[in-house]
Amino acid sequence: MSFVDAGSREFPPFSTDACIKCTVCQTVCPVARVTDAFPGPKYVGPQAQRFRGPTLALGVPDHTVDLCSGCGICTRACPAGVLIAETNNRARAAIVRRRGASLRNRIISDTDLIARLGVPLAPLANFGLRNPLLRWLGEKLLGVHRRGPLATFVSRTFTTRWRRRGGLATLPAGADPARTVAYFHGCAVNTFEPGVGEDAVAVLERNGFTVLVPPQECCGLPFISNGLYDQARRKAQRNLASLAVLARAGVRIVGTSTSCTHALKAEYREMLDLDDADARAVADATWDICELLADLHDRGALDTTFGPMPEALPYHPPCQLRSHGIGTPAMELFALVPGLKAVDADHDCCGAAGTYGLKAERWQIAHDVGAPLFATVRAAAAAGARQAACDSETCRWQIEQSSGVRTRHPIEILAEAYRRADAPHGDEPWRRIV
Repeated sequence: MSFVDAGSREFPPFSTDACIKCTVCQTVCPVARVTDAFPGPKYVGPQAQRFRGPTLALGVPDHTVDLCSGCGICTRACPAGVLIAETNNRARAAIVRRRGASLRNRIISDTDLIARLGVPLAPLANFGLRNPLLRWLGEKLLGVHRRGPLATFVSRTFTTRWRRRGGLATLPAGADPARTVAYFHGCAVNTFEPGVGEDAVAVLERNGFTVLVPPQECCGLPFISNGLYDQARRKAQRNLASLAVLARAGVRIVGTSTSCTHALKAEYREMLDLDDADARAVADATWDICELLADLHDRGALDTTFGPMPEALPYHPPCQLRSHGIGTPAMELFALVPGLKAVDADHDCCGAAGTYGLKAERWQIAHDVGAPLFATVRAAAAAGARQAACDSETCRWQIEQSSGVRTRHPIEILAEAYRRADAPHGDEPWRRIV
């Protein structure tokens, strides 16, 4: 039997028959743990998949698949290797293809459009994001929860700063590809958190790399998560056209968003069926920034002259990082910083799941999923921790908003440790490179 996905292609054979009904996925699902409205990944995934196909619209009760947050924990836990979360998302895309997507989902998925509108009007846009009345109106009119974690816009994007610096976009003649990296900054760095990108550049250059920032768009993951596969494919194809040339030249692609790098490594091929030579070249060349730095350390090539940071640091490794299958390289790097006592918060999911936690009908679920994590971070802060760390932008925003504790990318922690080594007594300003 074959099944039809959002693009009218047959599902890969992994999607149903390999399921052995062991219910392991049910026991690890963070959404099923907090709400009875979601029957669980087995039931909306492999079990329901056997009944999906061209006649889906004739009555298969499939609306609960939209409660799946796409965290991927079920896929990683499955002993039979079934791609459960991916199957759920393809089913969501099939529903969207037949029934259409809401205006809200189309807007929050299009991060490039949001940036084009928000950055030029940053003061006005940020006023709206901070105003309780306007957030309440946004919830009633668009369905974006008034307490959903939203970052504020910068007035000068990372790419603007990079161009003003005279930063490179293409591989210069004579450059060593092995010592060159292409930085895939992602939407969050470009539009909301340019400081993360500045610190990433500083750390990479300190370790002897030439950094390029090639032309790029949103990785497309927000579109994928909301079942808008056609839009995601267009984003992916343009990114692949830009990045594949560098990947084939031997340049590594490095990202600070675990979601973006996972999209480049896996989701373009697994979710969007873009399994051509360009997609494979980019996937093979892509590294998470902490993954790259930990690899440098393993080879004895990392600059370890970190200044002391005598403090506790609760750390949450996000779901998308776990999907990389690379462990927790940030924890390995934190161990190199004198005095830094990083502790894994030991919770599976913060609940944000990209755009999931923004939705009015999903916000409470997302908050309940992350509640134990937020309590852990608050307890660490009460014991003296001044900040927390997490590799994913939407997870950082969720943790910071729900716990009240400043939450930073691991690369910001490492960059601060380098700056402390350079100015141990505070006699020089700690300047970022960009």
